[in-house]
Amino acid sequence: MLKKFNIRKVLDGLTASSSSGTASPQPGTNQNDVIQETLQSEHFQLCKTVRHGFPYQPSSMAFDPVQKILAIGTQSGAVRLFGRAGVECYCQHDSGAAVIQLQFLVNEGALVSALADDSVHLWNLRQKQPAILHTLKFNRERITFCHLPFQSKWLYIGTEKGNIHIVNVESFTLSGYVIMWNKAIELSSKSHPGPVVHISDNPMDEGKILIGFECGTVVLWDLKCKKADYRYNHDEAIHSVAWHHEGKQFTCSHSDGTLTTWNVRVPAKPTITITPHGKQPKDGKKPEPCKPILKVEYKTTRAGDAFVVMSGGLSYDTGCRRSCLTVMHGKSTAVLEMDYPIVDFLTLCETPYPNDFQEPYAVVVLLEKDLVVIDLEQIGYPIFENPYPLSIHESPVTCVEYFADCPPELIPALYSVGSRQKRQGYSKKEWPISGGNWGQGTLSYPEIIVTGHADGSIKFWDASAIMLQVLYKLKTAKVFEKALKGGKEEKPSTEIVDEDPFAIQTLSWCPESRMLCVAGVSAHVIIYRFSKQEMTTEVVQLLEVRMQGELNDVDSPDPAGDHPPTPSTPVPPSSSSPTQEGEPSEAQPFTSDDRPRDNVPCLKVRSAPLKQSPGYQVELVIQLVWVSGEPPQQITSLAVSSSDGLVVFGNSSGLAVVDYLQKSLLLNMSTSELYSPSDPYQRQPRSPRKTRQPSGALSDNSDGNNVSEEKSNKSPTSAKMSKKISSPTEQKTGLEERVRQQHSNTLPYKRCFCCMKEGKESRSLLYVHRTLSVPDVNAKDSLFSRSRSSSVTSIERESREAISSFHFSESFPRKTDSSPSPSLWLGTTQGTVLVLSLSLPPTGDQRLQQPVGVSSCGTLVRLKGGILTMAFLDSLGAVLHPSYEPWSEPNAPDEEKTRRRRPASPPPTQEGQDSQYAVVCSEKQAKVVGLPSQSCFFKHNITESSFVLRADVVQMAAGLCLACFCANGHIMTLSLPSLRPLLDVNYLPLTDMRIARTFCFSNLGQALYLTSPTEIQRITYSQETCDNLQEMMGELFTPLETPEAPNRGFFKGLFGGGAQSLDREDLFGETAAGKASRSLAQHIPGPQGMEGMKGAASGVVGDLARARIALDERGQKLGELEDRTAAMMASADSFSKHAHDMMLKYKDKKWYQL
Repeated sequence: MLKKFNIRKVLDGLTASSSSGTASPQPGTNQNDVIQETLQSEHFQLCKTVRHGFPYQPSSMAFDPVQKILAIGTQSGAVRLFGRAGVECYCQHDSGAAVIQLQFLVNEGALVSALADDSVHLWNLRQKQPAILHTLKFNRERITFCHLPFQSKWLYIGTEKGNIHIVNVESFTLSGYVIMWNKAIELSSKSHPGPVVHISDNPMDEGKILIGFECGTVVLWDLKCKKADYRYNHDEAIHSVAWHHEGKQFTCSHSDGTLTTWNVRVPAKPTITITPHGKQPKDGKKPEPCKPILKVEYKTTRAGDAFVVMSGGLSYDTGCRRSCLTVMHGKSTAVLEMDYPIVDFLTLCETPYPNDFQEPYAVVVLLEKDLVVIDLEQIGYPIFENPYPLSIHESPVTCVEYFADCPPELIPALYSVGSRQKRQGYSKKEWPISGGNWGQGTLSYPEIIVTGHADGSIKFWDASAIMLQVLYKLKTAKVFEKALKGGKEEKPSTEIVDEDPFAIQTLSWCPESRMLCVAGVSAHVIIYRFSKQEMTTEVVQLLEVRMQGELNDVDSPDPAGDHPPTPSTPVPPSSSSPTQEGEPSEAQPFTSDDRPRDNVPCLKVRSAPLKQSPGYQVELVIQLVWVSGEPPQQITSLAVSSSDGLVVFGNSSGLAVVDYLQKSLLLNMSTSELYSPSDPYQRQPRSPRKTRQPSGALSDNSDGNNVSEEKSNKSPTSAKMSKKISSPTEQKTGLEERVRQQHSNTLPYKRCFCCMKEGKESRSLLYVHRTLSVPDVNAKDSLFSRSRSSSVTSIERESREAISSFHFSESFPRKTDSSPSPSLWLGTTQGTVLVLSLSLPPTGDQRLQQPVGVSSCGTLVRLKGGILTMAFLDSLGAVLHPSYEPWSEPNAPDEEKTRRRRPASPPPTQEGQDSQYAVVCSEKQAKVVGLPSQSCFFKHNITESSFVLRADVVQMAAGLCLACFCANGHIMTLSLPSLRPLLDVNYLPLTDMRIARTFCFSNLGQALYLTSPTEIQRITYSQETCDNLQEMMGELFTPLETPEAPNRGFFKGLFGGGAQSLDREDLFGETAAGKASRSLAQHIPGPQGMEGMKGAASGVVGDLARARIALDERGQKLGELEDRTAAMMASADSFSKHAHDMMLKYKDKKWYQL
């Protein structure tokens, strides 16, 4: 979590090496001298804070039964540690090798991890950020299994060759004691027994260990005598072994779905052989083989029957294809279906001692994409309610938003409506993984993360104080009719994506007014209001918009099509007025003579009444329609203004402005029409082209309309087929080129980037652009190594200018304005900033009746690369937030509703002086422009060799800055308004697509990105947060007393029936066993160095040694104290004697004789 970087801070006025130009002042900057910039380089430092979500691709698991801490290892070398709700920790092995096994040093605050690269590591968990103390790297043998007995410092390591080595956990050195496979099996097998798959010591005799070999042979090894006591042979391969607590029997699980129970003293054959899920033939023959039982655990209870828990073992012909966990208790057998394949499971017991009645109370089941805990003490085995934020990936994440320093009443409001959505039927008991303590940090402010998902759902998360908790879930798909599956005789679908037609593409949220606007992949926009009251909407308000861009863009792909192109504006009334779902649509997807689809939306809005629960409720649905057989273009940018009552969205065809109060379309213009005729930046007319690539300039978060280029030459009936991809290899070159082109043509969304689910090959071509697992790794990496120079020349580049960002503001749209007025600022992928002036009627009834005026004011400024973000500062350098309408209950009676009001406008500007500054950042540059003069005061070339993926103007505790994330992995901050470089850190040298599309900044130095399909990584670039991070983080280790060992009882003690202890030091120590071969394994000290290692090791192992040292030190100090006391007493006696002599000398003399 706390990984600090050696950052190269940039001195004020100097340029970062990744920046090719300085913040150059432009003429007329003298009036800007009044702005005092408070941010300096020392206010910034970059470090990771916390990782949320389910561990991606888990591979192993361990549990400390005393500390109540759960550890999960992954295939990428990560270790995630979980305690009570809010106590989480992330660690990473540098090698990145898969974690094959984890073992806690129970109640010692330490963890042993074994990796697929044959290394073993010791982690210290007694510090807030765990660190590796020791590493042992095996050179000649592959590690297959590890076992650390309870309260032992000797770790058994089984290898692929069948040998067992023993490691001292305190010093992490190999013992000379080795159990060789040939000595273990001797003549019981004629061939190699295979790898070691199990090691455990007899619960009642520590001097005997059970060794399981893959071939089916099990050996009970006597450590003292260095020989095998018994050998147990079975025909079927072994997957796991479990002792019965009294040490007289053990159970093995096999590859044919059987369980064999063996008596320790009867090695000839198993006492019991069962096939739990096998059909028992009537003729007494062996049951049919089943799937392998991958793991079994046998746990005893004092009061009743034992629990046998196992994974796998189902019949091959069973109809259930899901993974199952089987719990056998007495005569009952429960088969629990899981949503995902089982990786591992652990049975949680009341005692850590293996030789006592186990008393199991829960089973932790680690699945490939979930963590489930089953309550064994309640009827029906209900699951516990999981308090961790592990459901981020419940549906694949498609976009992320981060809001720090939100209104304080927002989180309680979302929690109150979200608490009603909780599922029922959970166990009533407390979550059993309850270790650790929360952090005590004082830095806390409301933070909310919003995630959009592939199924159309939106989740709001409370992210305050480096924790994460889901607040509320909104399902946008409820607005639409469900698609009928299996209807072969239906007309061809109008959907433009093959899967997930409701996936969230981008969203715009105003936390103050609580207005929410979302755009989906099917070219639809939904506007929501927040209400605490339930309501039923009889008819969902629908607005259909026909956006077709330029005339040459709407050529029909079907030569027989006789639909003439329709101008994009004015829009026909039939396509822009609200329609009721109950009315039949005039235009059908196909007419009787198979004409192209026209004026048809991609999805059908629900016609039945819609019951809307408290929370976000639909205000208006906007859908783009097909135009002359061409699907609507994906929406690339979106913004909502609650104070104006407007929503604006844009794509490569142009933009549309909608009044959601009046449910009307105000403006529908192509990008080229926004330029005034005298505009110097006006685009040249494009040459007519018959073949059209609809989404050649769309950003990669568009979904489904990027059909293959051949589509334009095919009939509409074959359009669906052309969206399929036969194989990743065939499309590799095209994919790379399209994503390259897409990054050279357009920008990602403002405040929201997409990353769709992996592993789906049969999807529309644009969906593949958003797929995280790009088929060719080199192709993926090369996307970010090239320059996105604005000089790229192609017909698509010149002809497709998409809208990339919007910003509502009270500003100066024209040079001649003397006072600010409502305006809409928009940026394009060609680097142009255009301005629209808004004329709003007075509030009240007039606002709902009179039309809103929109007029274009031309171009403000031009930058290199597409526009990423815009913001406005006042004359003192403070940010001017977009005005908003304070939230009020929309379903309250009319007399209770508060009147809509706009914030008071700032005083008019003085003649010849600017009162506002526009901050504009593109992929290459940043500029600060004075308003209304439109003079450029500062310009900074951010990068030449790379391009900016994300930029935001953020409020830090000490002032404002512009934060940028570059494709080459650099994170930079620039002062405002002077654009001085303050921070430049090479944070992610190998940037991948997922990070690039989900990275977002927020206020107070916070940022995050999706580091895997299931995990969110939060980072900070604030020095203050870095300094306080240790206090904010939770404690994993809590000093606890180890439970008392079970009583042996009088008769067991008398006749020797109790547990037999073993002094392993006498067996495995260097004196008895000698030194191990140096070439077998290499010891590597931890990265903290010797001093750090000593300090950290003080809390891990060797309690007795530390106690002895402490006693010696205490005795030494007591001896010193005694000597000092004796010396002080002697000094006091001497002083008393001298004082007495002095008194006698002077007692008979007069004062004048002195």
